[in-house]
Amino acid sequence: MFDLVTMRSSLAEAYDLAPNPDLAAEMAEIYARMDRVVSPVDWAIHAPYVAAINSLKAKRNAVILAHNYMTPDIYHGVADFVGDSLQLAIEATKTDADVIVQCGVHFMAETSKILSPEKTVLMPDMDAGCSLAESITAAGIAEMRAKYPGAPVVSYVNTTAEVKAASDICCTSSNAAQIVAAMDSKTVIMTPDQYLAQNVAREVPQKNVVWWEGSCIVHEQYTAEDINSFREWHPDTRIIAHPECPPSVVDASDFSGSTSGIIDYVTREKPKHAMLVTECSMASNIADALPEVEFVGPCNMCPYMKKITLEKVLWSLHTLNPEVVVEEEVAVKARLAVQRMIDLSRQLGI
Repeated sequence: MFDLVTMRSSLAEAYDLAPNPDLAAEMAEIYARMDRVVSPVDWAIHAPYVAAINSLKAKRNAVILAHNYMTPDIYHGVADFVGDSLQLAIEATKTDADVIVQCGVHFMAETSKILSPEKTVLMPDMDAGCSLAESITAAGIAEMRAKYPGAPVVSYVNTTAEVKAASDICCTSSNAAQIVAAMDSKTVIMTPDQYLAQNVAREVPQKNVVWWEGSCIVHEQYTAEDINSFREWHPDTRIIAHPECPPSVVDASDFSGSTSGIIDYVTREKPKHAMLVTECSMASNIADALPEVEFVGPCNMCPYMKKITLEKVLWSLHTLNPEVVVEEEVAVKARLAVQRMIDLSRQLGI
């Protein structure tokens, strides 16, 4: 657990972090990326942290990788690269920075460390876990292999390094169907997201997709009844679901795609009203770039993603802690599964 009192006291001694309207005005170019969803008062509070982080990044030769579910102040204010899990995994291999700060959840930081073992990878809050990743272990992989001998194991990147190491190849929500379709075996094991697996199974009927019964606490909350009720109330809204949602929710929606797929779809289609059936911050992060789109509907937040704050990012860069470490034996095997995904994705042109 974070010692917030000590952290805040130490940061206050090293940086001027008082709300600063003048500094906020000087950083108007950054604020313009988020002013539709962040109030001027909040920006005056955020600006000193953003300025301190961006200055410290240069001194540390650090980059910040931020997932699409980060809050706008992180996503637009300090991130060097943003995207879904696959995009961030690839960026981790390309950066020449000495330090990577992972703004997301713990398995993402492990993935960056696996792919860049020579770099210092920082996780602003080690308690930023993932209910989906924690639903499966290496023992669970062994159980599935015993049940379906010879079937390859395709594990979602939303898994621990230990699970990746026990898998044949990884996938993301954006490439899962193509990865599964490319497997040689008729039967393919998918872990740990049962709903992603069920949605993929419908896309690749030529495969016998079997799955582990895990799920995401954000996406499993949505129901088809909720979607249909909302559509009756607001029929002009385009409803766009993440494939971690149950198949019935995907069926009730107008489009389903990964976080990057959702962004591409809304950017391309520019519906007058859009409801994103995924984590809350997605809509906030693309709202300013799409002023013609009104984002409406329910909002489910990921409590793990929201553990990452500007304050903790600054503390992490200031102290170069907490550092993510993956045992070499596990890292070697996990790296193979992740690299297979990256290589196959490039071969398939996705």
